[in-house]
Amino acid sequence: MSRIILVTGGARSGKSLFAERYAERLGSSVAYIATAQVYDDEMRIRVDRHKQRRPVNWLTFEAPYHADAIICEAAKAADIVLFDCLTLYTTNLLLANEAPQDAEKRYGFVMSEIEKLADSAVQVNKTIIFVTNEVGLGIVPDNALAREYRDLAGMVNQKIAAKADEVYLVVSGLAVEIKKLAVNFSEV
Repeated sequence: MSRIILVTGGARSGKSLFAERYAERLGSSVAYIATAQVYDDEMRIRVDRHKQRRPVNWLTFEAPYHADAIICEAAKAADIVLFDCLTLYTTNLLLANEAPQDAEKRYGFVMSEIEKLADSAVQVNKTIIFVTNEVGLGIVPDNALAREYRDLAGMVNQKIAAKADEVYLVVSGLAVEIKKLAVNFSEV
């Protein structure tokens, strides 16, 4: 049976470090799925920092696209899969060459890809840890693409959180398990 864990928080909140430590505690066989694409030196530094932090025995899989297939591949190679991160993956999908030009159709495209990813996570019968960002806590962006991204990221997070067994919010390096505290209106 699969176990899905979602780790969310703001930028530089400590969510990736928490997820990495959590994965280490769960088992020695870990596959890391990286979704970032490196287009400049600043991003290269960020990616290198993440690589240096990870144990050398972890397997790394690159998945800027088609992560549903990569999650299945990673789950064959390891007991724990750490997916970092959903928001970068959402960005990749939003800006993909095959993404429709129409915003409503693009929304359907992105959410369909996320549904495939979520289905794969459920089907692999392993522990999958997803890392994501809470991007909707700030001001309303001043342009349509940024608002579209913010909205999509929120919907992606809701979809994965609904399937997750555990959801952690990381603030200032401190993680709080929030799913068990959440109100479930179907039970109220």
